[in-house]
Amino acid sequence: MDAELTEDLDNYNNFKTKVMKLANGILRSTTGTIGLIIILIAIITAVFAPIIATHDPAQTNAIDRLIPPFWSENGSFAHILGTDNLGRDVFSRIIYGSRISLLVGLSAVFLAGIIGMFFGLIAGYYGKAWDFIIMRVVDSFLAIPNILFMLIILAIIGPSVMTIILVLGGTTWVVYARMVRSETLSIKEQDYVKSAKAIGAKDYRILIKYIMPGVLPSFIVIATLNVATTIILEASLSFLGLGIQSPDVSWGLMLSDGRDYIATSWWVATFPGLAITITVLGVIFLGDWLRDFLDPNIKD
Repeated sequence: MDAELTEDLDNYNNFKTKVMKLANGILRSTTGTIGLIIILIAIITAVFAPIIATHDPAQTNAIDRLIPPFWSENGSFAHILGTDNLGRDVFSRIIYGSRISLLVGLSAVFLAGIIGMFFGLIAGYYGKAWDFIIMRVVDSFLAIPNILFMLIILAIIGPSVMTIILVLGGTTWVVYARMVRSETLSIKEQDYVKSAKAIGAKDYRILIKYIMPGVLPSFIVIATLNVATTIILEASLSFLGLGIQSPDVSWGLMLSDGRDYIATSWWVATFPGLAITITVLGVIFLGDWLRDFLDPNIKD
């Protein structure tokens, strides 16, 4: 009992040390801090959208259509970022759009990460026929442009939030699989892995306890950066009409709605475009910091 308590205490202290190191590291980095602040703002906005939004994002009003932002001539404080062609409040739609964009971005990356981690570990650890089959599947996916593959699938089965998550996750996992396989091939040759095999440790235990911790730093960096890519992909699909559909709101759908008015009512497409740009930059900044923080070759 005392041994278990001591082990739990050691684990807690190790976890606390890692958290403190992470916090100190990000606070010392301007890029990391900016990225973290942007992401936290985006998450808070998505969670508290009903409180922050000033209007129903789906409510139309023909009388209030294409009102400019409040600082422009004929603008109104009732619609601080103006309205779109159907009289819907742009600010409220951006707030609610953060929910879909973040949900799709995070969920698709999570799904792709799980699939890629599983097949990458199998291919790298077992090799031979497993490696050959999995890598040929990966090559097949990489031979087809992602956006084309997604358009074909969505055109066949129809768009929805869940479908888009599945399609994005099911087509981007190959990036993780290749990276995890490469890392696994290197790690499994380490002495501590060979020692675990020699004493009869089960394969699943070796994979989880010894190989996965070595793979995770690179995996986390790629996953973080791919959140930005996935947000852009979702926006692209919605812009092309095969992504999020009304009455749901996403930033890509808002861009699509505003493209015909860009010359006369610039705010309809500009503000959701800025929301995408700022959020993606925040994710990239945090990903760049994580890459440097987790790289053992970079010293303080």
